[in-house]
Amino acid sequence: MIKSMTGYGKASEIFALKEYQVEIKSVNHRYSDISIKMPRVLSYLEEEVKKEISSKIKRGKIDVFITFYNGDSEDKEIKINTGIAKIYIDELKKLAEQEGILSNIEVTEISKFPDVLNIKNKEEDETIKDELLEVVNKAIDNLSQMREQEGRKIAEDLLKRIELIKGKTEKISAFSTGLIEEYVVKLEGRIKEILKNQEIDQSRLAQEVVIYADKCSIEEEVTRLKSHIAQLEKLLDSKEPVGKKLDFIIQEMNRETNTIGSKANSLEITNEVINIKTEIENIREQIQNIE
Repeated sequence: MIKSMTGYGKASEIFALKEYQVEIKSVNHRYSDISIKMPRVLSYLEEEVKKEISSKIKRGKIDVFITFYNGDSEDKEIKINTGIAKIYIDELKKLAEQEGILSNIEVTEISKFPDVLNIKNKEEDETIKDELLEVVNKAIDNLSQMREQEGRKIAEDLLKRIELIKGKTEKISAFSTGLIEEYVVKLEGRIKEILKNQEIDQSRLAQEVVIYADKCSIEEEVTRLKSHIAQLEKLLDSKEPVGKKLDFIIQEMNRETNTIGSKANSLEITNEVINIKTEIENIREQIQNIE
């Protein structure tokens, strides 16, 4: 069953004194675009999270929000970045000398500058990685359920529109079968009016009919249009992402419909072509949100 690219999934878990929460939002996008906002303490796992998401969600603009709280004080250690601290001290002393002010630099003040103090987890990274990815996968599952529900609604609407197109295509096919006979009658009538009592050249008449038939025949286009419709229905049952394939088929259906409209010299066919193009455009807008 097809999936929508629009959805939302959320999951949260507590492991010992560590709390994880993951939110995933997705909207339609031509390609896969994953953006992650997470605490710095977990930033080393960003690529792992992206890899996990991209393995299950193939297309869409995906925003991921991760929060993490570690309440176990024994599980943490503080590291002082001595190199950066010294740079701050040296630059502050230079500034004090240039401006002629006292350089009473307190170590507590230096510790407040960015990147001087770092809080790290003593626990092995692999444990946190496993716990985080477990929560990420639960959020992905919740997101996928919502995308599947939306996908079912889209599929139902598309199938109704496809049935309408199939019906109108059959009407076009039926109208086209009588065009040649109608043209022959009209052509004979015109020739009789022009020639009056003169005899009609049947070979010349037959030649004109053949030329007209070749020019206005839409049998091949109708056959291809029916084939595209069948492919469209088959793809709607696929379990794989088919959004791009559906978009291509819709373009081909539109091309065949345009050709039918330009070749068929019939008001009835023209009206049905307009109706089909309207439904094709409605389908095209819908499939823009299919993964």
